[in-house]
Amino acid sequence: MSSENNKSSKNDPGKNGSPQRFQPKVLLVYLVIVAAILTIWFANPGAGTNLKQLTISELIQAVKAGQIAEGDGLMEPDPSYGRDGYVINGEMSNPALSEVEGGLAPASDVPSKIRFTARGRLTEDDFLLVREVLTEKRATTGLQEVLISFLPFLLIIGLLYFLFVRQIKNAGKGAMSFGKSKAKMLTREKDSINFKDVAGCDEAKEEVSEVVDFLRDPKKFQRIGGRIPKGVLMVGPPGTGKTLLAKAVAGEADVPFFSISGSDFVEMFVGVGAARVRDMFEQGRKNAPCIVFIDEIDAVGRQRGAGLGGGNDEREQTLNSLLVEMDGFDGHEGVIIIAATNRPDVLDSALLRPGRFDRQVTIDLPDLNGRYEILKVHAKKIALSEDVNLQHVARNTPGFSGADLANLLNEGALIAARYNKKAVEMEDIDEARDKISFGRERRKLMDDEDRKITAYHEAGHALVQAVVDDGHLPVHKVTIIPRGQSLGSTMFMPKKDLLNHSKRRLLNQICCGMGGRAAEEIVMGDITSGASGDIRMVTKTARHMVCDWGMTELGPVAYGENKDHVFLGQEVARSQNYSEQTAQKIDNAIHDIVEKEYKRSLEILNEHRKALDVCAEALLEHETIDGKHVHEILEFGEIRSPIVKREPAEPEPEAEEDAEEPKKTTKKDGDKGGLAGEEAPAGAPA
Repeated sequence: MSSENNKSSKNDPGKNGSPQRFQPKVLLVYLVIVAAILTIWFANPGAGTNLKQLTISELIQAVKAGQIAEGDGLMEPDPSYGRDGYVINGEMSNPALSEVEGGLAPASDVPSKIRFTARGRLTEDDFLLVREVLTEKRATTGLQEVLISFLPFLLIIGLLYFLFVRQIKNAGKGAMSFGKSKAKMLTREKDSINFKDVAGCDEAKEEVSEVVDFLRDPKKFQRIGGRIPKGVLMVGPPGTGKTLLAKAVAGEADVPFFSISGSDFVEMFVGVGAARVRDMFEQGRKNAPCIVFIDEIDAVGRQRGAGLGGGNDEREQTLNSLLVEMDGFDGHEGVIIIAATNRPDVLDSALLRPGRFDRQVTIDLPDLNGRYEILKVHAKKIALSEDVNLQHVARNTPGFSGADLANLLNEGALIAARYNKKAVEMEDIDEARDKISFGRERRKLMDDEDRKITAYHEAGHALVQAVVDDGHLPVHKVTIIPRGQSLGSTMFMPKKDLLNHSKRRLLNQICCGMGGRAAEEIVMGDITSGASGDIRMVTKTARHMVCDWGMTELGPVAYGENKDHVFLGQEVARSQNYSEQTAQKIDNAIHDIVEKEYKRSLEILNEHRKALDVCAEALLEHETIDGKHVHEILEFGEIRSPIVKREPAEPEPEAEEDAEEPKKTTKKDGDKGGLAGEEAPAGAPA
């Protein structure tokens, strides 16, 4: 977009999101000040100076004494004193100067001249004497008299207008503005977002870039009969960059770009939403070709006839108006709709058909390469140390969205600043990842018994996973420091993104999840409630295996419960689509899977009982150990690698602020590490 267009759009109040409004209060203040000055000036010409009242005899004496110079006064007839009546105004030398010369007062305190006024009758000789000095003419003009007479009335009328009439008009406009669209027109600025600022969704960028290319060169597509899509729907989980991609379209396009949220159509008055839709498209047609972006369109695009009550409510009127405007009898050539939502399943089918939203662009969670590109974009604003490997960070953050990755680097910067560092190091990013995934460490007060139970519980998870893992989901770290809702955590670092779940790996995860309960039973001879989170996780995994993935003797049949939402108005009468006999078989299959893997975990821990004790003792002593230490315990019966801790930060002395700080490699609350997999078991909850 050219700079001339930018300049004109910025100066034009109707071409941006915040138009400049006329402010009557400022003008009112100026009018009052000017009116007051004019009133004082014309009503009392001598205001602001020393004014002395003289009698006619005193005036004659002053003229004879030479105190009034020629031309220093004006005289005009005064009918109130008869035919010979006059009013004389002028300046005369100050009589007090004679006293000043005698030393009675400093000269700086006494003005050299003072104004005077005299009224009365003048004899013919006196008139001629005064006439020689002063000129006879009117002190005020007709315009001045009119202003002096009518200025107070004009001032009162102006006050009434601005205080009452304008307020009434504004109130009327406010009532009528309910039907006005709240869409804001965005203009390209210096800090606008472009496609180069969006990473991790190359396919989605190609889809929307076609819209931008068509608006720039429509003949390129029209030459072979192509038609630009009327609507583009961007679908994806939260934080994947749907709104960011729309901002990039606004930065790339050379056409007006309107932005509005789906909730902006909703209002307490009936019919307002539909009126705003019509007004929005009317604005678009006036500025065609243009792009209109509707964020969170599911607020107004939910399926009609939904809910138990149904009916033609306000939301349905808004949706009907949107459907007609997008593809009805009145075309909207040149108005392209881009919408974003993370709930495409609740949208009305009429809204998704070709001709309205011709194209659906899926923006999913980024893969390894996408995460690396996203990290490179956000790392430009962060001071990173040389030891930070963004490729390694991307590999250790599967399941992170673009917003999560931006938050990861920001949290790493905050942690580095807390430890008085000049740049973000790798250990800071590791700690930030653990904080985001598992919660912040909490130094909860626990007695020796609770710490011992937690240590054996987490040691059971770690040892079982180290034994059954095939290298896909290795143990990364084990800690008995409370995080989030858990008293301890066993963390895993997947070697790749989890796109599929094999039966063997799922059974291994269930076995690992029951390792904590098995360790408690073996060592303590009792069980605690600390395994509640593990039990929920393994039961959920086993239910998926039976009902959704067909991994048992029941066969490849879907036995999942009905997942339709009540508000969609779809089938809600029954909660399951299978018989009671099948439900009993499902329960038995789930129980058999969990029970079998629990016995398997007991066998593994009994076989490695000595390693279990060594691992628990290491946790009690150091609170946090790495995955390599667990493997060393299994292989050698002891920990051979050094256990690194991080000490809490201490404030630097002011005199040494500029001195280079040595790298801190230890900490008190445990070195941070990898991320657990999607189905990885959680630690013992609080």
